[in-house]
Amino acid sequence: MTQLCLVRHGQTDWNLEGRYQGQSDVPLNENGRIQAQLLARQLQDKQFEAIFTSDLQRAKETAEILAAIFHLPVNSDPRLREIHQGEWEGQQVDDIKSRYANLWNERMEDPANVRPPGGETVAEVARRVHAALNDIATHHANDPVMVVSHGLAIATALCKINGIPIGQAYTLIPDNADPIWAVWDV
Repeated sequence: MTQLCLVRHGQTDWNLEGRYQGQSDVPLNENGRIQAQLLARQLQDKQFEAIFTSDLQRAKETAEILAAIFHLPVNSDPRLREIHQGEWEGQQVDDIKSRYANLWNERMEDPANVRPPGGETVAEVARRVHAALNDIATHHANDPVMVVSHGLAIATALCKINGIPIGQAYTLIPDNADPIWAVWDV
């Protein structure tokens, strides 16, 4: 059993524009850096044994800002990446809905198993994120650990933690730089 502090990366310009980021390596914007700094101050009295992050720069930069407060190294794990949105990456939701209407409707019916062209399913994201969290929890049993990742990746973890079907992950996406405390059992 491991105490996790799950943190979605700070804001990016694509967040503001409503674009699907997926695994596109979009940087934090200035507000995202400020969000990470404010979160670091908010958490400064907490103790962590380790900090893990996705290898995408928006998560990694957020983790580095947080790690500076705790004087901890940042451990990067690509399994903590966001969903690969394939052809949908960089597009706004309204454009995706009109260009891929049939596929969008299929995804609304079965959000866990329908993939965007060239991308991955939510179920696949859940398998890799859960495997990463299992490894982290195995190596840090009973330790408080911070994990900086992405909205849907974290939402899949929240589904497992709370016994919610993975198809509901899109309803659990946290805000940028908003810490969520949870216990992960291997």
